[in-house]
Amino acid sequence: MNQRPGPLGGSFDAAYTRIPPWDIGRPQQAYVELAQAGNIQGSVLDVGCGTGEHALYLAQLGHDVWGIDSSPTAIQKAQAKAIARGIKVTFRVADALKLQELERTFETIMDSGLFHVFSDEERPLFVRSLASVLKPGGTYYLLCFSDQESSSGPGPRRVSEAEIYAAFREGWHVNDIRATRFETTFQEQGVAAWLASVARW
Repeated sequence: MNQRPGPLGGSFDAAYTRIPPWDIGRPQQAYVELAQAGNIQGSVLDVGCGTGEHALYLAQLGHDVWGIDSSPTAIQKAQAKAIARGIKVTFRVADALKLQELERTFETIMDSGLFHVFSDEERPLFVRSLASVLKPGGTYYLLCFSDQESSSGPGPRRVSEAEIYAAFREGWHVNDIRATRFETTFQEQGVAAWLASVARW
């Protein structure tokens, strides 16, 4: 399992011993709107699922959903929520850079705040990992901090549109990138973000 440093120092698992600033207790509005518009199709992998709010929301809408995270504490919290709410979701501790180890594929992959934690060296590994579990014709949705947000503020590295296009230039098609907000607990209005839709050929 690849346990990368967390954005607040220490590991992501340590961050989940309290409530991290990206854990807002509900799905990101950008993903709610995608789901309500009918854009989430078939089986879903929530990669970097945290405590499971997106996975649980989509399962309630009838999707077959798996959620994976490198943090055992986050997965324990997600599993507890699923039991308490009576919602069926498969939650697993897993490395996002080795998704082939899940030994199954999905029509849709969603990513709320994971892509922007990877280094330049890890990004190609992550993209190959995504390709190993996303069915041809499937869609990867990416929500990340954007370079329209000041780099002096808290949070992870900022990502440009050009970086998204560059990461998915081979074997993928970037359908759309639009500006939105990433909701956090530390900034009421959220922070500038990109929501990208990327199809696998």
